[in-house]
Amino acid sequence: MAKAKAKASLDTAVADVWRRELGQLSNRKFANRLAASEDIVLQLDASRTYATDQSCGDGVTFNAAGNLIVSGLAEMRIAMWDWESGIYKLAFWSGHEYICKLFVIKIMPYTNDSSLISCSADGQVRHALIMSHVVRNQTMAKHTEGVCDLDVEPGNPNVSYSCGADGVVNHIDLRMYAPATKLFTCQPIDDAMPIRQFIPLDHIAVDPLNPNLFAVSGSDKYTRLYDIRKSMRDSSTDFDQFIDHFYLPHLIGEHLVVVTGMAFSDHSELLVSYSDSSVCLFTRDMGLGHDPVPSSPFSARNEASGKVIPQLYRGPAKFESGKAVTFLGPKSEYVAMGSDYGRIFIWKKKGGELIRVMEGDEDSVNFIGSHPQTGVLVSSGTDDIKFWTPNAIDKAVLPTQDELDRQVVERSLDYSSDEEYDDNNDNDDNDDDDNDDDDDNDDNENE
Repeated sequence: MAKAKAKASLDTAVADVWRRELGQLSNRKFANRLAASEDIVLQLDASRTYATDQSCGDGVTFNAAGNLIVSGLAEMRIAMWDWESGIYKLAFWSGHEYICKLFVIKIMPYTNDSSLISCSADGQVRHALIMSHVVRNQTMAKHTEGVCDLDVEPGNPNVSYSCGADGVVNHIDLRMYAPATKLFTCQPIDDAMPIRQFIPLDHIAVDPLNPNLFAVSGSDKYTRLYDIRKSMRDSSTDFDQFIDHFYLPHLIGEHLVVVTGMAFSDHSELLVSYSDSSVCLFTRDMGLGHDPVPSSPFSARNEASGKVIPQLYRGPAKFESGKAVTFLGPKSEYVAMGSDYGRIFIWKKKGGELIRVMEGDEDSVNFIGSHPQTGVLVSSGTDDIKFWTPNAIDKAVLPTQDELDRQVVERSLDYSSDEEYDDNNDNDDNDDDDNDDDDDNDDNENE
């Protein structure tokens, strides 16, 4: 079966070259078909690896040309560097507080890489303007708790959004004297979190096909979709009025499952990962509308059963949570997810076939992103960041589900051993301190 599939792939590639030479296939279509080839995914290899001290923070962002990367450095600095050579082009202080961590850094579009926006655990959203001999940075918005994510409006060099652990969503316009406008505080949909009056938010994404729409998710199982035109009109009332919301039918009644990753495709599809290892793809016709969930789980299941079932992606072991998701390919032909066990999973978007599993980090893959023009993938983890390019000699072989589950068990045992070792070291240090105190007491008695 594998040999037949490989032969078919080779025949298709040869036919595409032949059609291009005859003028039957344009150069652009040829390039897109090549970039969308499954062979590209199967030959991804970690060609560049950089230690985490070069990228303090999870977010790693390509510029529009794809030749440069922006990421965080130690001491709350931001660096712009060539990812192929590892050479810094620029490094500067972000203005965020030193005790915190940079979460996300974005390049504003159509600014020639001179305008950057960043967020941190210090509750600030800051803007950096890179000029010829100086970098000017200032605070654009403030949250009462850490700012977990931000996104920019596609094609707009001035507009971005932020969300934080305080449940607040801000609209930021760099052209305004007071750039930040508080849109709303995200409210619970059901009684899953009766103690808190808001939902801490971890993710925000703007729909690239319709920039008026944006989605947020956080410490519950719901992904909420908003229209900025309605949110700006209602912002004075702090009224959390989403226009649609999404969740999986099997999560109805589950109060411990939360969203762990979220991304839009170029076709307004919404990719969401959950803490129970579920990964799914929603389209707009799968939403449950602007009304809250029905009061009883039974009626909620009946309502969800009338909708189109979202595409599920299987492969991660049970309790292997997704940490980040993204789309790959010129037309989002593939979906990818990083997990808290350091692995990267890649599926065909249509049909949900798992085609690739890669070891992205020894601990956890917290971020993954795709190159704006080629098939390069970047992953950021606890230990380092990796750039995956399709230059492997051999095509990767997909492990079986039993092998995937066994890897998680072995890694869990390794984690337990490491934690036990650390605890023993701490106890030994405490014993040494106690012995030192006893020696001091003996000396005092002798005196």
